[in-house]
Amino acid sequence: MTISTTPSVGNGSLMIRGKAVLTGVPDNVIVTPAGSEAAFIGASSENSSSCHVFSLRILQGYRFTCLFRFKLWWMIPCFGELGGQVPAETQMLLLEVRDKSSVHEEITSNTEPNGGGETFYVLLLPILDGQFRASLQGTVTNELELNVESGDPNVETSLVMETVFMNSGGNPYNVLKDSIKMLANIKGTFNHIENKKVPEHVDWFGWSTWDAFYTRVTPEGIEEGLKSYADGGFAPKFLIIDDGWQNTIEELYEDDEEIPVKHTFVGRLVSLDENRKFKNFYSLQTICTNLQQFIKILKEKYAVRMIYTWHALVGYWGGVLPRSKVMRKYNPRLEFPMPSRSNVSHVICDTLVNVGKYGVGLIDPSKILSFYDDLHSYLASCGVDGVKVDVQNIVEMLGSGYGGRVEFSRQYQQALEESVDKNFKANNLISCMSLNTEYIYSSKVGAVARVSEDFMPNEPTFQTLHVAAVAFNSLLLGEIVVPDWDQFYSDHYTAYFHGAARALGGCSIYVSDRPGKHDFEVIKKLVLPDGSILRARKAGRPTRDCLFSDPVIDGKSLLKIWNVNNLTGIIGIFNCQRAGKWPPTPGAQYESPQGSADVLLSSRVSPSDVDSLEEIADEHWNGDCALYSFGSGSLSKMPRKGSFEVSLGTLKCEIYTVSPIRVFGDNIQFAPLGLVDMFNSGGAIKSLDCKKDSSGLMMAKIQVRGCGRFGAYSHRKPRSCAVDKKEKQFIYDAKEGLLTFKLDGDCNYKEIQIVY
Repeated sequence: MTISTTPSVGNGSLMIRGKAVLTGVPDNVIVTPAGSEAAFIGASSENSSSCHVFSLRILQGYRFTCLFRFKLWWMIPCFGELGGQVPAETQMLLLEVRDKSSVHEEITSNTEPNGGGETFYVLLLPILDGQFRASLQGTVTNELELNVESGDPNVETSLVMETVFMNSGGNPYNVLKDSIKMLANIKGTFNHIENKKVPEHVDWFGWSTWDAFYTRVTPEGIEEGLKSYADGGFAPKFLIIDDGWQNTIEELYEDDEEIPVKHTFVGRLVSLDENRKFKNFYSLQTICTNLQQFIKILKEKYAVRMIYTWHALVGYWGGVLPRSKVMRKYNPRLEFPMPSRSNVSHVICDTLVNVGKYGVGLIDPSKILSFYDDLHSYLASCGVDGVKVDVQNIVEMLGSGYGGRVEFSRQYQQALEESVDKNFKANNLISCMSLNTEYIYSSKVGAVARVSEDFMPNEPTFQTLHVAAVAFNSLLLGEIVVPDWDQFYSDHYTAYFHGAARALGGCSIYVSDRPGKHDFEVIKKLVLPDGSILRARKAGRPTRDCLFSDPVIDGKSLLKIWNVNNLTGIIGIFNCQRAGKWPPTPGAQYESPQGSADVLLSSRVSPSDVDSLEEIADEHWNGDCALYSFGSGSLSKMPRKGSFEVSLGTLKCEIYTVSPIRVFGDNIQFAPLGLVDMFNSGGAIKSLDCKKDSSGLMMAKIQVRGCGRFGAYSHRKPRSCAVDKKEKQFIYDAKEGLLTFKLDGDCNYKEIQIVY
């Protein structure tokens, strides 16, 4: 019997692949096919309104992972098995559907289910439907509810047809990828990451001024920092001049409801040029009059390739100053955000409180493109190469009177992308504080976005939360953008932990060290001497056996993250337990679920944790893999579905390079590992080719970039090794099959020749 894969409602149950995903589905819930395996979920109401809450009815019996906004700006994962455990503002819900009698396996097959008892995955994505935006939430009676809102009392409806997209399949990563591609084609309002131009900065080592100086950034501090990096041999090629360079005013407000009177300051943008800190200062013993001259010095003296500057989507945190002469041309006026019920259902930060009480100096949406064009053209004339645009989600609360949150947000976002493309001649944009569906499903061009709350060096309970959040958020965001996992301190007790995670993220790598406060031993595991990085090909995401376990507070689960390079996979194992709690709260006490001293946690690790291993192998793969442990420097060989146990303490991690073993000629087994002293060693390898030379000997040719210690698995000792046809001395460990030798010179591509 063939079981339909298209979602449908029958006998009050939402059925997919023969399983009842929701039961007791009300008659007003509408399911519309969207292709052969997917569907849209909508609903109708007897009354027209700008905000509806529809019950989709009972969700229970299946493990799930969801992504929800615990703040207006940021998203984190949540885990459960009951509808009541789905938080408000859920923007992705992924279910694991299997027979109750099935045993949870350590390693799950990649094959698609055939309608039998195999595991498959159901994805529910609340999306944008016309002028309305959807999210999911649970109730105490385990009902799954659909929250639909326009954000404008004048924009009403009684019928929504395409508010949730539903799809399923045997591979959770493929379900996500295929769903986003399908939605992009159907909706036409956004693009999949494969159809976007990725900015150059993601492949170069960077420095952000934020945690180094916060808003007290100065030209002198920037030069001091760049010099200290250069003195250590790792000069950043990418610089973000973060908040603190703009010409703003701090408006003073008095809150006389409190005794004594409390003063509140709200920052607003006054003009488009730089503030007085960046005018008429000394650089290189000469007077530097403005930002343009300063940027020229930075690029010439410190060889910085790209410089981005920060600004908020609405100009500054509190918008622009309406009474400013410069800003009058954009018709600004003071507007007061209107949070939805879901906006205030979780953590409310001080920023939201202040702008809610004192308003945002909002530019007329008909003038927003002109504002961005003027700002970006000025920055481009100063030599700025791109922008990091922050505080983006604020506009979702300002759509009343402007057609609602969806249309208003999209107008700002599209104007921003158009201006960036026009003025910087490249897609040099980092979006930040933008983790809402208005951004996700309106992102046509923007290719990089922050996927977690800030790295907060002084919050001990945030460190493991950060790594777990970026990995899980990348499940969804990684199909829309290159996820930005944020900066970190290289000189910090968690630096190795954060650095190892960034090596797996497929993300840009940048730090925010204070001048002179660096750990170059951590940096050199991530960055080549020319300032480039070994960036993995995909977004780093949790392995399949970690998708439905809480790696932060369940007291037993390790987090494993996987990614791939051209010829190798990479697996990172992280102990994120007992050092934080969802949702993160500044100043929270150290959490210890087990209430005892630090203990080791264990997990099984397998080559098949790299979900796309077949993509990077070829017809010569024999099914075995070489696994190189970064921490121990040891090499082992095992079949693809083999596994071994790893034990780690809190805030400890390990990385494994996984290289499929190819068999050539007379049973020559070979697997390149790359630069084995780098976290992501395989990121250095471009290609591999094995064939007989003119004398009849087998030769492996590997294209590799960078310098340092190159490693490979070889089941027999080679006759010789050469780099760019110059013979090299090598070390061969016959017990492990580890072949190593030194790559000298620059970081350009080199041809390695290994003869057998």
